[in-house]
Amino acid sequence: MPKFAANLSMMFTEVAFLDRFAAAADAGFRAVEFLFPYEHAPSEIAARLRQNALTQALFNLPPGDWEKGERGQAILPGREDAFAASVERAIDYAKALNCKQIHVMAGIAPAGVGRETLTEIFIANLRHAAARLAKENVRALIEPINYYDIPGYFLNTQAQARDIIDRVGSDNLFLQQDLYHCQVMEGNLAQKIRDYRDIVCHYQIAGTPGRHEPDVGEVNYPFLFDLIDELGYQGVIGCEYRPKGETRPGLGWAARYGISK
Repeated sequence: MPKFAANLSMMFTEVAFLDRFAAAADAGFRAVEFLFPYEHAPSEIAARLRQNALTQALFNLPPGDWEKGERGQAILPGREDAFAASVERAIDYAKALNCKQIHVMAGIAPAGVGRETLTEIFIANLRHAAARLAKENVRALIEPINYYDIPGYFLNTQAQARDIIDRVGSDNLFLQQDLYHCQVMEGNLAQKIRDYRDIVCHYQIAGTPGRHEPDVGEVNYPFLFDLIDELGYQGVIGCEYRPKGETRPGLGWAARYGISK
């Protein structure tokens, strides 16, 4: 049976961020993820995890200047030192939270720079991140994101991600397969799950279209959950969706998996 992580950047937003850990645990979640922890001290978040018997499944490297529209630094020319510093900052949190996976956001392609140049920068930064994180027993992940939600994002398809992973050549770099983004960009989800199972270390879900609850929209998630189980995945599936209303009333889809409204 699949296990789920509540994404606290999107779910339980009825309460303040640090209170969302208790709300998720009360609903039956045993794991959480979020985009960024950096507004809070590692000790604060670690305390909430312990108090609520939760596992931290995943978070992202610092994305650069979010307010100015940056969505990752790993492809940006001239930002290699800042990227390396962001890896060290994330490691501090990963240690405190006992988190074994970090998503390395690629970034939005800057105008006037060729794709192959950006690819080479991405590869070099990923080699650094994967090697550095390996020393801490933390996996590095990359995620294709659709270019409707984040226009200009560099990494959009599963095939592009596999090519990057192959070119990096590290045994500590994996695919974060977000089935919402994959459906928007590519479809054929069952086959994509089969084709990329060998490099996937984390799945995420949301209803398509709309990015709401996974029982809203065109994707038959129970079928896909059964397939993921059949293929032997042992990790958690991140619920990276925006509830249509308050979070708890929308959890009916998860009742069969031990999550309660």
